Amino acid sequence: SPSLSPLPNPASSFLPFLLSSPPCLPPSRSSARTACTALSPLLLCKMSQIYQNLPPTNGKVLLVTSVGEIDIELWTKEAPMACRNFIQLCMEGYYDNTMFHRIIPKFMVQGGDPTGTGQGGESVWGEPFKDEIHSRLRFVVRGLVAMANGGKDDNGSQFFLTLGECEWLTGKHTIFGKVTGKTIYNLDAMGVYETDDNDRPLYPPRILSTEVLFSPFNDIVPREPEAAPIEDAKPKKKGKKNKSLLSFADDEEAPGLNE
Repeated sequence: SPSLSPLPNPASSFLPFLLSSPPCLPPSRSSARTACTALSPLLLCKMSQIYQNLPPTNGKVLLVTSVGEIDIELWTKEAPMACRNFIQLCMEGYYDNTMFHRIIPKFMVQGGDPTGTGQGGESVWGEPFKDEIHSRLRFVVRGLVAMANGGKDDNGSQFFLTLGECEWLTGKHTIFGKVTGKTIYNLDAMGVYETDDNDRPLYPPRILSTEVLFSPFNDIVPREPEAAPIEDAKPKKKGKKNKSLLSFADDEEAPGLNE
């Protein structure tokens, strides 16, 4: 079944997904996969409660990145528009060969913009779609997948994956999926990439390809790629867009962003 079911041993099964603070990764990915953090009974109980409060998933997508695979399970019932949009864009190869253009350690990794600037990308409907906020989906664990936006109901193609707890984003961004299994360590590896003063990675990790492993939306029909338009002999002057980088919250609301 594509849905995630509770397992009998939370200490070993929940560790990759439910640690609220990502471990300090060693240089090699092989040793990173075996990294382990001791859990107190109180923390383990809290983690188990968080897990039990998460609704079941009903969709699955695989991102093949330059750092390794990232397995994402989707909350298609709680965020149907965001999931449908994400699944169809993956089917169409929209994210292939795109970069993760913004990385903030212990906070998030952002991608989904084919221009790589943080200002581009659009939904499958060609216009922004509304937020889908669900009471059981909160930014309390790492490994969540959510829509990036420039404000309320301004969702397009860009998304981000959390590297830690960021509760201040709850209610402001649509959470539609979670990273599962050992592939969480590949997400952790992205979180330690060196960046410039604008949070742009010096050597950006990339999405090489995507694969939809399971979709409950049987009516999705991928669009055919549009043919390149024939340009006129005289170049047309284009208006300059004034679209700022997609943001998450005011700096004062996001501790650690200015560090």
